[in-house]
Amino acid sequence: MVAPNAATASGGPAPEGAARGAMSRRTEGAIRDVLDGRPGGRARFLLFAGPAVTASIAYMDPGNFATNIQAGARYGYGLLWVVLLANLTAMLFQALSAKLGIVTGKNLAEHCRDATTRPVRLALWGISEVAAMATDLAEFLGGAIGLSLLTGMPLMAGMAITAVVTYAILLLEHEGFRPLEIAIGAMVGTIGLCYAVELLVAPVAWGAAAKGLVTPRIPDAQALTIAVGIIGATVMPHALFLHSGLTQGRGTPRTEADRRLLVRYSNREVVVALLLAGLVNMAMVIMAAAAFHVGHSEVAEIGEAYRTLTPLLGPAAGAAFLVSLLASGISSSVVGTLAGQLVMQGFTGWRIPLLVRRLVTMLPAFVVVAIGVDPTQALVLSQVVLSLALPVPMVALVVFTRRRSVMGPFANGPLTQAAALAGAAVVLALNMVLLAAAFGVPVPGLE
Repeated sequence: MVAPNAATASGGPAPEGAARGAMSRRTEGAIRDVLDGRPGGRARFLLFAGPAVTASIAYMDPGNFATNIQAGARYGYGLLWVVLLANLTAMLFQALSAKLGIVTGKNLAEHCRDATTRPVRLALWGISEVAAMATDLAEFLGGAIGLSLLTGMPLMAGMAITAVVTYAILLLEHEGFRPLEIAIGAMVGTIGLCYAVELLVAPVAWGAAAKGLVTPRIPDAQALTIAVGIIGATVMPHALFLHSGLTQGRGTPRTEADRRLLVRYSNREVVVALLLAGLVNMAMVIMAAAAFHVGHSEVAEIGEAYRTLTPLLGPAAGAAFLVSLLASGISSSVVGTLAGQLVMQGFTGWRIPLLVRRLVTMLPAFVVVAIGVDPTQALVLSQVVLSLALPVPMVALVVFTRRRSVMGPFANGPLTQAAALAGAAVVLALNMVLLAAAFGVPVPGLE
């Protein structure tokens, strides 16, 4: 039986703000008007936009910069097909996550809590928390690297400033969901604009790029590690949890027709937001391939990429790279904190202050820098960790969204279910191959 849609306080990231933010109240009122059949104007799509845009920043975080730079520099356009596959998989699973929240009024973590025994629930929560820390590692390091390159300040100082800025943005949630969505949307637009500039100045071989987009090939074990890192950086566990929480109390549907309309608008937003995220990821690989693959294929870390990029393509390319990295690190850190809060509350029922949450999840990033680990290598490895944690929310989504007892008439149809199973199977298979390669087990097909 489909549950009634709950208020945001049941698991959304900002219950108090949603209650008192004037802009958010107006948005909710306008959505209610559309659901009740009153005209919403030509901008009605914008009323429903926000959750997918917020979740999409997870697909453009600094981990993507690290894996995509390595992919383009070492293998040219050859791994673009991995980015395309990962983005199509992300579209499907983000749409399923959003649908789960809209239809049931509960987020994915809450469904996991209700459907599992206590030991299983705690294990799933532990895996999800490890993924949250890996996410924070990538995001903090990315923002700090950008500040360090821009100002010359030490990396640790850059991380501290990134922490303060992200917490300041998080305070927008006290005004409800809308101001925070607008802030994240502005940063998404900034990243997209920066990479449009990069493609204008880079000498791209578009024919080779098109071939790489449609020709699946993994040339060696290192390419496999990067490919799994791309998937971990693109289809992200915390984004799958978060999206269901962002939609669960939005619009407060009262009827099946309301839910159907909300799901329709949500699917449209997912396609638009994830298409932009996919294009940005492809642009990262294309830029790295065009700038570094011939003559500079050894470029493997973000700072080196910036220092090499500026003399190769000019100061505009270098500036655009740094601005996009800063916007990515700050905005994805904000989203990662909201997701971590939602996961903890969903699995355990606990809600801790965002400042405490921020301090706990960013601690591993400070430890990594303090002990001298190479920042870009840490970024790439964090994405592999995320890929290994990814099956938890993916499998859970496949299970819950196919159950008519949970979704009612919105349960996955045969085609959707087959696509979801195929996507989950591909990720699981890549993870197993990566583990086999890591332990020295021969992997057929690797050249």
